[in-house]
Amino acid sequence: MTASQTALRFSGPVLPDGEPRDLYVVDGHVTYEPVASAQDAGRGWIVPGLVDAHCHVGLDNHGAVDEATTEQQAITDRDAGALLLRDCGSAADTAWVHDREDLPRLIRAGRHIARTKRYIRNYAHEVEPAELASYVAREAQRGDGWVKLVGDWISRDEGDLAPSFPAEAFAEAIATAHEHGARVTAHCFGTTVLPELIEAGIDCIEHGTGLTTDLIDTMVERGTALVPTVVQLNNFPAYADAGEARFPAYAATMRDLHAHRRETIMSAYEAGVPIYAGTDAGGVLPHGGIAGEVLELAAYGFAPEDALGAASWRAREWLGWNATLAEGAPADFVVLDRNPLEDLSVLRTPARVVLRGRVVA
Repeated sequence: MTASQTALRFSGPVLPDGEPRDLYVVDGHVTYEPVASAQDAGRGWIVPGLVDAHCHVGLDNHGAVDEATTEQQAITDRDAGALLLRDCGSAADTAWVHDREDLPRLIRAGRHIARTKRYIRNYAHEVEPAELASYVAREAQRGDGWVKLVGDWISRDEGDLAPSFPAEAFAEAIATAHEHGARVTAHCFGTTVLPELIEAGIDCIEHGTGLTTDLIDTMVERGTALVPTVVQLNNFPAYADAGEARFPAYAATMRDLHAHRRETIMSAYEAGVPIYAGTDAGGVLPHGGIAGEVLELAAYGFAPEDALGAASWRAREWLGWNATLAEGAPADFVVLDRNPLEDLSVLRTPARVVLRGRVVA
């Protein structure tokens, strides 16, 4: 056995069940069979690798970034314990990240698809309704099983948030993605766009500040997921201020959505909508913020195990990865100095980060 293949032993409670175990890492995988030669790697609370279910690798607030910047974004997330990233739209081709064993596992949604002149400049494919389905088919083939739509944005004609595409175009786009084996998510701040997306069978809603009781009930019935990006929602007043002069109705809408954000997200949580943690890093927000997102969910009123599960075992299962550190699972986990269910702030300072069986931080 070479130095790079040295077996490791970690000891401590293993979440989510919290049972104290000796966990061994052999050839990049978890085993609970004792390995006499294993090197003692320390004790602590062992948590399945954290998940940032909404970030943007390869993107900043001006558009695509170079590979060196992309690499640093991914390393920052990794060192914060986020070992599985769902990239919710990037103007850069980041497929090369898959070849780097030292970088987090990446699930790409390809490039955002938006209405012409109705989104952040240099971010998205900007298309008209007749083109939407063909672009969805393209991104479904280029990505890793997800497609990202811009559901609503400011309409200059209406002076407020409005759906980016007609309902029938959304429905065709979602059906096209499903035909290509991809799930669909959409940026949605307001209410108007949500019924047509949920009715068309969308798989996930990002942000979701416009949700209403009837829409929440439908999401529960259909299993539609929500990634609320709750830290990002704190920026709504600044967005309102920036748009006030040209779009006063939009500014009023954003302030109202902000004022009711906690009530809206907690209504979804209490009703049983599947909710996952995502930072929206890569635009306005920096990478490495998954701990802050979990803490903010808890501040909203999520039970600690639900806030952490939304960024760990439940999110991993939703994205098709091992939910728990069961026998034979990939050795992707975080070791913490104290019980995170009693003090979620410990997520800010992981003692060890283990990715593909190697201690990387």
